[in-house]
Parts: sequence; structure tokens; C-alpha cells
Amino acid sequence: MSDKSSSSGSDLFTGWLYKWTNYLKGYQRRWFSLSDGRLSYYRTQAEVAHTCRGTINLAGAYIDTEDSCNFVISSGTQTFHLKAGSEVERQKWVTALELAKAKAIRMTEEFSDDSSEELPPTETEKTDIQHSMRSFSNKLEDLNTCNDLIVKHGAALQRALSDLESVHDSTELPTKIKAITERATLFRITSNAMINACNDYLELAQTQTKKWQRTLVSERDQRIRLEETLELLAKQHNSLERACRSDRGPDSLGTQDRPAGEFSDEDDPEFFDAVEETPADKFTVSLPRTSALKSHRRQGSEHSCNSIGGEARISDEYSSDEDKMPERDEASVISIKGNLDKREEDSTLISGQGLALSKRRATIPERPNHSLNLWSIMKNCIGKELSKIPMPVNFNEPLSMLQRFVEDLEYADILDRAGECKTTAEELAHIAAYTTSMYAATSYRTSKPFNPLLGETYECDRTSDLGWRAFTEQVSHHPPAAAMHAEGKQWELWTDITISSKFRGKYLQIFPQGVTHLRFKNSGSHYTWRKVPLTVHNIIVGKLWVDNAGDCEIVNHTTKEVCRMTFKAYSYFSRDIPRKVTGVVTDIHGTAKYVLSGTWDKKMECAQVLNITIDKSSKDKPVYQTGPSKLLWTRRPLPPGLEKVYYFGELTMTLNEMEDGVAPTDSRRRPDQRLMEQGEWDEANREKLRLEEKQRASRRKREEEAKQHADEGKVYEVYRPKWFKREMDAFSKTMSYKFTNEYWLNKRNQEWTRCANIF
Repeated sequence: MSDKSSSSGSDLFTGWLYKWTNYLKGYQRRWFSLSDGRLSYYRTQAEVAHTCRGTINLAGAYIDTEDSCNFVISSGTQTFHLKAGSEVERQKWVTALELAKAKAIRMTEEFSDDSSEELPPTETEKTDIQHSMRSFSNKLEDLNTCNDLIVKHGAALQRALSDLESVHDSTELPTKIKAITERATLFRITSNAMINACNDYLELAQTQTKKWQRTLVSERDQRIRLEETLELLAKQHNSLERACRSDRGPDSLGTQDRPAGEFSDEDDPEFFDAVEETPADKFTVSLPRTSALKSHRRQGSEHSCNSIGGEARISDEYSSDEDKMPERDEASVISIKGNLDKREEDSTLISGQGLALSKRRATIPERPNHSLNLWSIMKNCIGKELSKIPMPVNFNEPLSMLQRFVEDLEYADILDRAGECKTTAEELAHIAAYTTSMYAATSYRTSKPFNPLLGETYECDRTSDLGWRAFTEQVSHHPPAAAMHAEGKQWELWTDITISSKFRGKYLQIFPQGVTHLRFKNSGSHYTWRKVPLTVHNIIVGKLWVDNAGDCEIVNHTTKEVCRMTFKAYSYFSRDIPRKVTGVVTDIHGTAKYVLSGTWDKKMECAQVLNITIDKSSKDKPVYQTGPSKLLWTRRPLPPGLEKVYYFGELTMTLNEMEDGVAPTDSRRRPDQRLMEQGEWDEANREKLRLEEKQRASRRKREEEAKQHADEGKVYEVYRPKWFKREMDAFSKTMSYKFTNEYWLNKRNQEWTRCANIF
């Protein structure tokens, strides 16, 4: 039994709890301290002053109760499994944690303007700071050493004086006096050393304080000058933009094509002037008609493809024919056509009420051309979380982030083909191609979707034409998190994603956090992977462009096969084609089975590895001899005029189309989003502010109810998602959201009593 938790003041809550350590030791008794929105634990109370064993920031944490005594706290990076001595004690802790979390979130929002994150320091500044910290550390070590010596010699001198008092024989007196003199000399030397060390430390502190004060003043002046310069650039850019429009006329906008990856500061920053490439695919492929071999030389994370027979060759050159599509493998074309035919025949296999494809809309109202002063909004947003910036709808597209997640299923036909593969290695290659296809739209779509409200949902039932259906829900507001579940004839996919982002002034960084799961019903293979980071460049001046860069590892937990993919960052000086993606599929022994190559905005190919040799002249890197290339995925041609409709593709056009029978919390029913789609932007901005304030009022009400229940000693039920439940993920060992499969049944019965009034 743990000791009863004690409260020391309103901001501190401490007590004993049992914490899960491992399967050998199980739950161990630990001392926990809740203070300033952070939960810390120690082995004993004596460790509080010097040794903290772990800390979780509650502002971005989840708190779940498991049974009468157990509860879980997870921040995404670490998880505490805790057990109280009784249900009453557990509820006291949960209530205190919820109140501390609410206070931490409120403090973060109130002081976000004052705590904006500065730009990273330069290497020289880092070196100077590190040198100063080392100097302080050395001086502190000298002081500690002198302190230890003073204590030691002081004690020795005290013992010598005590011995002198006990001397009765006068012959021993000279010896004792000599010993006292030696001890006193050592004590004096040590004291002088302590005084000198204190003087050195004080001098260093005074010097560094003055230096840091000058640096702080200089940084503040530089920031002011930078803001003035950026404001001037923004004004000049707006003037040039208006002059350019008046000179060119409306018919000449968006007609100049440019190779992917090349962007100029002189380009028009409006969304409808982004890169327009209709069916163009400049990454040409010469596919073999015989079974000629190719060799792939591995160079770091790259896989170069060199032809042995001269027939199988992947070219890095751009084609001059803008309308030429990459040549497809005949077998792939037949497979795709067969899958489409099967979808029409098996449309009733998964129950749904999706509209037929012929009845769905093919376009949306054109985007109005409203001007906006970027600088008046951006200058107050540097360093803040994207989800906390009150953006007008001028920066948005008429879609919710929940609908944007469903858009990842645009090329779900790849998963249907993957389920028909003969081997799991080939299946994994198809999944890698599908993972790459998720980023295709980001090459020409740079607008921001609406942030979902807590409890907002979205369903997309396309079983009648595409053979799949999906459902998403905003399951958390702080931190913002959404969960999605999708199912097709042969597969099931689910994920929960928390997106963290930072606006740096010149570019925007987006970091998706969460694990995507994919399970095939026939083979039983279970795959997981994480998304790579995304960066939006030229936020203030220049044409907006997006880059996806990082490493992605797709794991088959059933067979232990792995596909390691590399999304290469764009570089003006690189000889590689822009947006290049490479990958290798390996078996349980690490032997390469397939190599993949392509770009995340155009297509992906794979080739089976037939033989592996080691190149001694290139640091023993493997060279893969492969069979003919097979086209796994290619981006569908973009119809003309997309710049007028937010660059929405065929599937995206239908996502916000109103349907009967959807939940009251469905994103299609969101008024500000609907008004924006209809071109009524001023009214949409007013509705957006109303909805955001309504959400804040609901959060404040929950906080007040939690506090009232805590004062009365009652149990307060924290917010729980309506259609998902939190449970431990056996693969990632973190808390995740699992679909309860209740939504589709409730939709069939039109039972929406659990849905809140959020709009």
C-alpha cells in the first residue's frame, strides 16, 4: 500500500505511488512530485533535492484510467504506468493531474507571445556559450574542491587542539604544538585558495554578465532591424505583385512551366501561380522489353541504377516533351484495370452508403482573388505553434485536416494490388510505393487546411466506386491529435497523428508524430511506419514550395522484413533529380530483395535483386544486379485550371461534398469551411472566430467542472473520444487510439445522441 498523497499548497502535490519498471521487477514504490505542470518521480524523498529519475510535461500529455487503482500518463515520448493504494487515492492523483494539465495549457497560451522561440544560434555563438559554461563548471569544481579541503583541514586542526588540552606530560608539548602549527598552515593555505577561487568565479561572472548583456541588447536591436526590413520587403513585394498583375493581365497567369524544384523570388506568391504541370512527367524511364539485368550501386542512402545491357536505364535527365507520361509496365496497366473492374463487381462487399462515382461533383466554386497584407499577420507569429496562430481563411483551403488525412487514400488501389502479390517482399515494395504516393499532392498544394474542433469527425464512404471507406475524429485538442481508420476489401489501415509545427519566419516546419498500421486480411501481414517531416519554404517572400525529407522505415512485424526509404532534401547544388526517393527491401537476414527508385511527386519503380556483389573500390558497398523495372505508382494527370480551385484533384473535389445521413459533427457541416468554399470569405472569417471562441468556452467549462468536482471530492470524467478508445499499442509500446467500429452501426440507425454540439 502506498502512503496517502499529501498536498503542500495549491501548486504542489506529492506522495508515494507504485510505478511499473519492467517484467522482472514489476511495480516499484516511488516518490512522485507534481509541481508547475510537471510530474517528476524519485526513488526516495531524500532524492528530491538532487536526483530526478524522470519528468513528464503535462501540457502535452494524455491521462487515462485503467481500473480502480491503475492509471497511465503518456506524453508521446515516454509513458508512466502507475498504481495507487486505493481508488480514492488514485482519483485524487488523477484530479490533481487534470487540474495541473489545464493550468499548464492555460499558462502556455497566455505567455506564448513572450516565450517565442528564437532562431538557432550560429556555430560561433554556440562555441562561445559552450566555452563559458565550461569555465563556470571548472570554477565551480575548484570551489567544491577548496570547500572539501577546508572541511578536512579544519577538522584536523580541531582534533589537534583537542589533543593539546589532554596533554599532561610536558615533554609531549613541543610535538603537539608543531602538529598544530602544521595543521594551521594547511588550513590557512586552503582558506587562501578558497578566497582566490571565489574571486576568480566572481570576476568571471561579472565579465560574462556584461558580455551577455551586450549580446542581449545587440540581439534585440538586430531583431528590430530584421522586422523593419521584412516589413519593407513585404510592402515592396505587394507593390510588385500588383504591378505584375496589371501588366500581364488575368489570362497570362500560371502559364509558365518550370522544372520541379526550381523556384524564384520573383515569382508571384499567390496560390494560383504555383507550379503547373499537367500530365507532365520529366523523370523519364526507358523500360526494358527483355529480361536484361541492371546493377544498382549503393552509395550511402542512394541506389544508382546502371544498365548492363543498355536497355534497362533510369534517366536523371528531363524530357522536353511536357505532355509525355512515363511508360507503364503492361502488366501493371492490366492489373490496375482488373482492380477497377473488381471494385465495380464487389462494391457491396463492405457495407456503405457512398454515392456512385457518376453522381459526385467534378468541380467546386472558383477561389476568389482577395488581397491580404501578409506582414500584418506574420510578424506576430514567429516562433509560435501553428495550431495557436489565429489565421484568417485567406491562408486556408476549404478542407479540414481530417479530410486531408483521408486524402492519403487517393492511391489506395496500390494496396489492393499489394494484397494480390505472391511474396511478402513484393507486397512490401508496393506498400513503399503507397507510402510515397501520400506526398504527391504536397508538390502543388501549399494552402493550410482548417484545424479541426475537438470532437469533429469526417467519414468518406467510397465502397461503391473505389472499394474503401474511412473515418476520422479529432480525439484531442491539447495536444491536437486525430485518429483515422480505413478498410478495403483485403486490407485495414489505422493511425493516430499528432502534428507539431513551428513557424520560423522564412519557412514552416511540420513534424507528423504517430505510427501508421496496415494489416492484410488474407496474408495476416502487419506493417507499421512513420511519416517524414515536411517543410514549407518562402512563407514571406517568393513562391511557396514544399519539401519532404527524411528517412522512413516500413516494418513487416509478421515476417520481420523491412523497407528503408530515404526522401532526399532538395538542394540547388545537388545533381540528383528533385524530390528523389530511394529504398531497399530486405528480408529477416538483411538480404536485399527489391530496390526502389523514383520521386515523391511523380512515380515509384521497383526491381527485383538477382545478385549482390561487393565493390572493393567504393568502401565495400553492395552492388545490386536486378531484373527489369516495374512501375508501382504514377501520379494521375492533373486537369487544366486547377489553380482556380485550390489545386484539388478528382478525389479531393468530392471530400467536402454534402451527403445525407452523416454525423452532426462531420466536417461537411462546418459553417466557416462551407462559407469559404462558396467564396464568402468575410462571413467565413466571422464564423471561424465564433467557432474558436465556442471551443474555448467549452474548455473553460470543463476546467471549472473538474475543479468543482475536486473541491467536492467527486470523480470527474475527463473528455473521451466518441468513436475511438485509447489502449496500449503492442508494436510501438505507446498509447494509441483504436476504432470501436460503432460509428457505421450508429449511422445505419441514425443514432447521434453521443455527438456534441460543436458547430
